[in-house]
Amino acid sequence: MTTEPRDTRIRIEVVRLRVPLVRPYKLAFGPVTAFDTLVVLMHDDTGRRGAGEATLLTGYTDETIEGAWDGARALATALAGASAREVARKVLAVAPSSPFLATAFMTALDALHAHPLLTVDAPSRVPILGILNETDDGALEAEIERLVSAGYRTLKVKVGFDVESDLRRVALIQARVAGRARLRLDANQGYTAQQARRFAGALDPAGIELFEQPCAAGDWDAHMSVVPHSTVPLMLDESIYGLADIERAARLGAARYVKVKLMKLVTLDGLVAAIERIRALGMVPVLGNGVACDLGCWMEACVAARHIDNAGEMNGFLKPHAGLLGQPLAFEDGAIVLQPGFRGVPEEDALARYEIDRHGGRPA
Repeated sequence: MTTEPRDTRIRIEVVRLRVPLVRPYKLAFGPVTAFDTLVVLMHDDTGRRGAGEATLLTGYTDETIEGAWDGARALATALAGASAREVARKVLAVAPSSPFLATAFMTALDALHAHPLLTVDAPSRVPILGILNETDDGALEAEIERLVSAGYRTLKVKVGFDVESDLRRVALIQARVAGRARLRLDANQGYTAQQARRFAGALDPAGIELFEQPCAAGDWDAHMSVVPHSTVPLMLDESIYGLADIERAARLGAARYVKVKLMKLVTLDGLVAAIERIRALGMVPVLGNGVACDLGCWMEACVAARHIDNAGEMNGFLKPHAGLLGQPLAFEDGAIVLQPGFRGVPEEDALARYEIDRHGGRPA
């Protein structure tokens, strides 16, 4: 369902944040110790408010926090006092080259207009996956028990470091999990084609749901060379930015699963359209961003509650010391619990706690 922009006048404020994490988030291209986040705040002349988020991760997207911040300030200046229609038109014009930046603006507009996807009539549970971060055998076993006891039924294992060490660690995890949870393996583009073929071909498929993004995002040839060797279903993530990539994945038979994230699809409606297209092409959509604050995770959870039937990956909100929203996301037994009447509005004190820079008029 598309929410038509209204012709009210809008004030825009953009805030650049550095949000420290409780512990480093280990990825193949380096540990993440803090989120570099851009928040867009919109206020119209009727007193309504909306907010959107983009968190930029070096190595995942070509967009940078510096470039996005420059773009956000330029848009906020150019759109001061514009109508909602003008905001949408100008922001969508930059979306092809800057989808993360555009998403922060367009989801703020969606929230300002109370998009129906952002409300629930009754409490709704959205199961999410747990992340296995430990590498030491003893600590890893304890982490597995903690996550399973906390209600997680899908666990993500980061690989893409060293093939033989990764294989040994995955085998240990399979033995310790013993069928109590499904496993998703994620290389985050960390392998060469040769390494990915070796890893995927040597896996025992027991309990493994999928293997995600083995090779560089733009190297479709490398990825396709892995397909016939893999003992488990493959998933694309970094290679997918829009419908054209989804169509290409289906045409090539590149993956059984395709992951989408709100920050690459620009609007809530765009995200739903991508999910529906993945399913129509015979693939399985997976949704969620592990590198996002609670604002972005809340929006993805609202979509997942209606359109996704597997574990969500919108667990980024659990990584920082504290969130941005005035109300914390309810979370219990491995699931986000969406509540009627919940409003995803950042709290000023939380923004100030992490703020690096700010541009535009402060909220009334």
